Amino acid sequence: MRILLIGKTGQLGESLIRLNNNHEIVAPSREVLDLRDVNSIRKSISTLSPDIIINTAAFHNLPECETHPLQAFSYNFVAVQNLSLICKEYNKFLISFSTDYVFDGTKQTPYNENDPINPLQIYGLSKAAGELAVFKHCPDSSIIIRTCGLYGITGSKSRGGNFVDNRISDASQYAELEISSDQTVTPTFTDDLANALFKVIKHRDALVGILHLVNEGSCTWADFTKEIYRQMGLTNLVIPINREGYSGTMKRPAYSVLNNVRAKALGITLPHWNDALNRFISSKYKNY
Repeated sequence: MRILLIGKTGQLGESLIRLNNNHEIVAPSREVLDLRDVNSIRKSISTLSPDIIINTAAFHNLPECETHPLQAFSYNFVAVQNLSLICKEYNKFLISFSTDYVFDGTKQTPYNENDPINPLQIYGLSKAAGELAVFKHCPDSSIIIRTCGLYGITGSKSRGGNFVDNRISDASQYAELEISSDQTVTPTFTDDLANALFKVIKHRDALVGILHLVNEGSCTWADFTKEIYRQMGLTNLVIPINREGYSGTMKRPAYSVLNNVRAKALGITLPHWNDALNRFISSKYKNY
Protein backbone atom coordinates (compact mmCIF):
# COMPACT_ATOMS: atom_id res chain seq x y z
CA MET A 1 0.00 0.00 0.00
CA ARG A 2 1.35 3.41 -0.94
CA ILE A 3 0.98 6.10 1.72
CA LEU A 4 1.58 9.79 1.10
CA LEU A 5 2.81 11.19 4.41
CA ILE A 6 2.59 14.92 5.00
CA GLY A 7 4.70 16.08 7.93
CA LYS A 8 7.65 13.68 7.87
CA THR A 9 9.87 15.87 10.06
CA GLY A 10 7.42 15.96 12.97
CA GLN A 11 7.48 13.60 15.93
CA LEU A 12 4.69 11.37 14.63
CA GLY A 13 6.00 11.47 11.07
CA GLU A 14 9.39 10.23 12.25
CA SER A 15 7.78 7.38 14.21
CA LEU A 16 5.68 6.32 11.23
CA ILE A 17 8.69 6.17 8.92
CA ARG A 18 10.93 4.39 11.44
CA LEU A 19 8.34 1.79 12.49
CA ASN A 20 6.93 1.08 9.04
CA ASN A 21 7.43 -2.52 7.93
CA ASN A 22 4.95 -3.29 5.17
CA HIS A 23 3.87 -0.07 3.49
CA GLU A 24 5.43 2.11 0.85
CA ILE A 25 5.61 5.49 2.54
CA VAL A 26 6.32 8.46 0.30
CA ALA A 27 7.14 11.57 2.31
CA PRO A 28 7.93 14.65 0.20
CA SER A 29 9.74 17.59 1.74
CA ARG A 30 7.89 20.85 2.35
CA GLU A 31 9.61 22.27 -0.72
CA VAL A 32 7.89 19.58 -2.82
CA LEU A 33 4.52 19.46 -1.04
CA ASP A 34 3.52 22.66 0.70
CA LEU A 35 0.09 22.34 2.34
CA ARG A 36 -0.51 26.06 1.80
CA ASP A 37 -0.13 25.62 -1.98
CA VAL A 38 -3.12 23.99 -3.68
CA ASN A 39 -1.16 23.28 -6.85
CA SER A 40 1.58 21.63 -4.81
CA ILE A 41 -0.95 19.30 -3.15
CA ARG A 42 -2.66 18.42 -6.42
CA LYS A 43 0.62 17.75 -8.22
CA SER A 44 1.91 15.45 -5.47
CA ILE A 45 -1.30 13.43 -5.28
CA SER A 46 -1.70 13.10 -9.03
CA THR A 47 1.97 12.22 -9.57
CA LEU A 48 2.48 9.84 -6.65
CA SER A 49 -1.01 8.24 -6.80
CA PRO A 50 -1.13 7.12 -3.16
CA ASP A 51 -3.76 4.81 -1.72
CA ILE A 52 -3.96 6.83 1.49
CA ILE A 53 -2.91 10.34 2.49
CA ILE A 54 -1.84 10.83 6.12
CA ASN A 55 -1.61 14.44 7.25
CA THR A 56 0.33 14.95 10.48
CA ALA A 57 1.29 18.57 9.74
CA ALA A 58 -0.17 21.37 11.86
CA PHE A 59 0.49 24.76 13.37
CA HIS A 60 0.43 23.74 17.02
CA ASN A 61 2.47 26.24 19.00
CA LEU A 62 -0.39 27.36 21.21
CA PRO A 63 0.89 30.80 22.26
CA GLU A 64 1.74 31.63 18.64
CA CYS A 65 -1.74 30.52 17.57
CA GLU A 66 -3.15 33.15 19.91
CA THR A 67 -0.91 35.91 18.58
CA HIS A 68 -1.07 34.77 14.93
CA PRO A 69 -4.63 33.47 14.47
CA LEU A 70 -4.62 33.89 10.69
CA GLN A 71 -1.55 31.70 10.43
CA ALA A 72 -3.13 29.09 12.69
CA PHE A 73 -6.27 28.96 10.55
CA SER A 74 -4.19 28.99 7.37
CA TYR A 75 -2.48 25.74 8.39
CA ASN A 76 -5.12 24.01 10.50
CA PHE A 77 -8.25 24.89 8.53
CA VAL A 78 -7.65 26.35 5.06
CA ALA A 79 -4.83 23.95 4.15
CA VAL A 80 -6.78 20.97 5.51
CA GLN A 81 -9.88 22.04 3.59
CA ASN A 82 -7.87 22.29 0.36
CA LEU A 83 -6.35 18.87 1.00
CA SER A 84 -9.83 17.44 1.61
CA LEU A 85 -11.17 18.89 -1.62
CA ILE A 86 -8.31 17.41 -3.64
CA CYS A 87 -8.68 14.02 -1.93
CA LYS A 88 -12.35 14.11 -2.94
CA GLU A 89 -11.38 15.07 -6.50
CA TYR A 90 -8.96 12.14 -6.81
CA ASN A 91 -11.03 9.72 -4.69
CA LYS A 92 -8.31 9.25 -2.07
CA PHE A 93 -8.69 8.16 1.54
CA LEU A 94 -7.56 10.83 4.02
CA ILE A 95 -6.36 10.41 7.60
CA SER A 96 -5.74 13.66 9.45
CA PHE A 97 -4.99 14.52 13.07
CA SER A 98 -6.76 16.68 15.59
CA THR A 99 -6.49 17.38 19.30
CA ASP A 100 -8.00 17.09 22.75
CA TYR A 101 -8.13 20.90 22.70
CA VAL A 102 -11.40 20.82 20.74
CA PHE A 103 -13.04 20.14 24.13
CA ASP A 104 -13.59 22.64 26.95
CA GLY A 105 -12.62 20.27 29.79
CA THR A 106 -15.82 20.59 31.81
CA LYS A 107 -16.94 16.96 31.48
CA GLN A 108 -14.60 15.47 34.14
CA THR A 109 -14.86 11.99 32.64
CA PRO A 110 -13.03 10.79 29.50
CA TYR A 111 -14.36 12.31 26.30
CA ASN A 112 -15.90 9.93 23.76
CA GLU A 113 -15.70 10.51 20.03
CA ASN A 114 -19.31 11.72 19.80
CA ASP A 115 -19.14 14.24 22.65
CA PRO A 116 -19.86 17.85 21.62
CA ILE A 117 -16.83 20.06 21.04
CA ASN A 118 -16.33 23.52 22.53
CA PRO A 119 -12.76 24.80 22.06
CA LEU A 120 -11.48 27.52 24.37
CA GLN A 121 -8.59 28.99 22.37
CA ILE A 122 -7.50 29.75 18.78
CA TYR A 123 -5.60 26.48 18.41
CA GLY A 124 -8.64 24.41 19.35
CA LEU A 125 -10.92 26.53 17.16
CA SER A 126 -8.64 26.12 14.13
CA LYS A 127 -8.37 22.34 14.61
CA ALA A 128 -12.13 22.02 15.07
CA ALA A 129 -12.62 23.92 11.82
CA GLY A 130 -10.22 21.50 10.13
CA GLU A 131 -12.25 18.55 11.40
CA LEU A 132 -15.44 20.00 9.96
CA ALA A 133 -13.76 20.67 6.61
CA VAL A 134 -12.62 17.06 6.30
CA PHE A 135 -16.05 15.65 7.07
CA LYS A 136 -17.80 18.11 4.78
CA HIS A 137 -15.75 17.11 1.75
CA CYS A 138 -14.76 13.48 2.51
CA PRO A 139 -17.50 12.15 4.79
CA ASP A 140 -17.18 8.56 3.60
CA SER A 141 -13.44 8.38 2.97
CA SER A 142 -11.69 9.98 5.91
CA ILE A 143 -10.66 9.48 9.51
CA ILE A 144 -9.88 12.23 11.99
CA ILE A 145 -7.70 11.03 14.86
CA ARG A 146 -7.75 13.10 18.02
CA THR A 147 -4.80 12.62 20.31
CA CYS A 148 -3.13 14.34 23.27
CA GLY A 149 0.24 15.45 24.61
CA LEU A 150 2.48 13.91 21.97
CA TYR A 151 6.14 13.22 22.66
CA GLY A 152 8.51 11.35 20.37
CA ILE A 153 12.13 10.42 19.89
CA THR A 154 12.96 13.41 17.68
CA GLY A 155 11.16 16.07 19.71
CA SER A 156 9.13 18.90 18.25
CA LYS A 157 11.11 21.50 16.31
CA SER A 158 8.45 24.19 16.71
CA ARG A 159 8.34 23.68 20.48
CA GLY A 160 12.06 23.18 21.05
CA GLY A 161 11.64 19.51 22.03
CA ASN A 162 8.68 18.01 23.84
CA PHE A 163 7.38 17.95 27.39
CA VAL A 164 9.58 15.04 28.49
CA ASP A 165 12.73 16.40 26.86
CA ASN A 166 12.13 19.86 28.30
CA ARG A 167 11.54 18.62 31.84
CA ILE A 168 14.71 16.51 31.72
CA SER A 169 16.59 19.57 30.48
CA ASP A 170 15.06 21.64 33.29
CA ALA A 171 16.35 19.12 35.83
CA SER A 172 19.93 20.03 35.01
CA GLN A 173 19.21 23.70 35.76
CA TYR A 174 16.69 23.81 38.60
CA ALA A 175 16.46 21.93 41.87
CA GLU A 176 12.76 22.80 42.14
CA LEU A 177 10.17 23.27 39.41
CA GLU A 178 6.61 24.55 39.50
CA ILE A 179 4.47 22.40 37.16
CA SER A 180 0.79 22.72 36.34
CA SER A 181 -1.54 20.51 38.38
CA ASP A 182 -4.78 21.91 36.95
CA GLN A 183 -4.78 19.99 33.67
CA THR A 184 -5.57 16.28 33.51
CA VAL A 185 -4.39 14.71 30.26
CA THR A 186 -3.04 11.55 28.68
CA PRO A 187 0.50 12.08 27.37
CA THR A 188 0.98 9.89 24.29
CA PHE A 189 4.18 8.36 22.90
CA THR A 190 4.29 8.77 19.12
CA ASP A 191 5.71 5.25 18.65
CA ASP A 192 2.55 3.81 20.23
CA LEU A 193 0.36 6.11 18.19
CA ALA A 194 2.17 5.12 14.98
CA ASN A 195 1.74 1.40 15.69
CA ALA A 196 -1.95 1.94 16.39
CA LEU A 197 -2.30 3.94 13.18
CA PHE A 198 -0.95 1.07 11.08
CA LYS A 199 -3.71 -1.10 12.58
CA VAL A 200 -6.30 1.59 11.90
CA ILE A 201 -5.27 1.60 8.24
CA LYS A 202 -6.16 -2.10 7.97
CA HIS A 203 -9.66 -1.38 9.35
CA ARG A 204 -10.09 2.07 7.80
CA ASP A 205 -13.43 1.36 6.10
CA ALA A 206 -14.96 0.37 9.44
CA LEU A 207 -13.46 3.36 11.25
CA VAL A 208 -14.50 6.25 9.01
CA GLY A 209 -15.20 9.26 11.22
CA ILE A 210 -13.58 10.40 14.45
CA LEU A 211 -11.21 8.23 16.48
CA HIS A 212 -9.56 8.91 19.81
CA LEU A 213 -6.10 7.37 20.07
CA VAL A 214 -4.07 8.00 23.21
CA ASN A 215 -2.08 5.98 25.70
CA GLU A 216 -4.27 4.55 28.45
CA GLY A 217 -4.69 6.24 31.83
CA SER A 218 -4.48 9.90 32.80
CA CYS A 219 -2.41 12.26 34.94
CA THR A 220 -1.70 15.92 35.56
CA TRP A 221 1.40 17.49 34.06
CA ALA A 222 2.84 17.69 37.58
CA ASP A 223 2.28 13.97 38.15
CA PHE A 224 3.78 13.22 34.76
CA THR A 225 6.85 15.26 35.62
CA LYS A 226 7.26 13.44 38.93
CA GLU A 227 7.15 10.12 37.08
CA ILE A 228 9.70 11.33 34.52
CA TYR A 229 12.10 12.19 37.33
CA ARG A 230 11.42 8.96 39.20
CA GLN A 231 12.17 6.86 36.13
CA MET A 232 15.27 8.94 35.38
CA GLY A 233 16.51 8.60 38.96
CA LEU A 234 16.42 12.38 39.47
CA THR A 235 15.71 13.99 42.83
CA ASN A 236 14.42 17.38 41.63
CA LEU A 237 11.42 18.65 43.59
CA VAL A 238 8.22 19.08 41.58
CA ILE A 239 5.86 21.69 43.07
CA PRO A 240 2.29 21.31 41.74
CA ILE A 241 0.75 24.68 40.93
CA ASN A 242 -2.83 25.49 40.03
CA ARG A 243 -2.99 28.11 37.28
CA GLU A 244 -6.72 27.45 36.76
CA GLY A 245 -6.08 26.44 33.18
CA TYR A 246 -4.48 29.71 32.11
CA SER A 247 -1.22 30.25 30.30
CA GLY A 248 -1.04 34.02 30.17
CA THR A 249 -4.46 34.97 28.83
CA MET A 250 -4.96 31.67 27.00
CA LYS A 251 -7.33 29.13 28.55
CA ARG A 252 -6.56 25.41 28.37
CA PRO A 253 -9.12 22.65 29.08
CA ALA A 254 -8.81 21.51 32.69
CA TYR A 255 -9.72 17.93 31.78
CA SER A 256 -9.09 16.60 28.28
CA VAL A 257 -8.68 12.86 28.70
CA LEU A 258 -9.78 11.05 25.54
CA ASN A 259 -11.61 7.74 25.60
CA ASN A 260 -10.56 5.32 22.85
CA VAL A 261 -13.96 3.78 22.19
CA ARG A 262 -14.29 3.00 18.48
CA ALA A 263 -10.80 1.65 17.78
CA LYS A 264 -10.79 -0.36 21.02
CA ALA A 265 -13.93 -2.13 19.84
CA LEU A 266 -11.76 -3.56 17.04
CA GLY A 267 -8.95 -4.50 19.42
CA ILE A 268 -6.79 -1.43 18.74
CA THR A 269 -5.40 -0.15 22.04
CA LEU A 270 -2.34 1.73 23.24
CA PRO A 271 -0.35 0.84 26.38
CA HIS A 272 -0.62 2.78 29.63
CA TRP A 273 1.15 6.16 29.64
CA ASN A 274 3.51 4.99 32.43
CA ASP A 275 4.69 2.05 30.36
CA ALA A 276 5.03 4.28 27.30
CA LEU A 277 7.17 6.75 29.23
CA ASN A 278 9.42 3.93 30.41
CA ARG A 279 10.04 2.75 26.85
CA PHE A 280 10.67 6.30 25.64
CA ILE A 281 13.21 6.98 28.38
CA SER A 282 14.87 3.59 27.89
CA SER A 283 15.24 4.28 24.18
CA LYS A 284 16.28 7.93 24.21
CA TYR A 285 18.03 8.35 27.54
CA LYS A 286 19.58 4.93 28.15
CA ASN A 287 23.04 6.51 28.42
CA TYR A 288 21.92 9.49 30.48
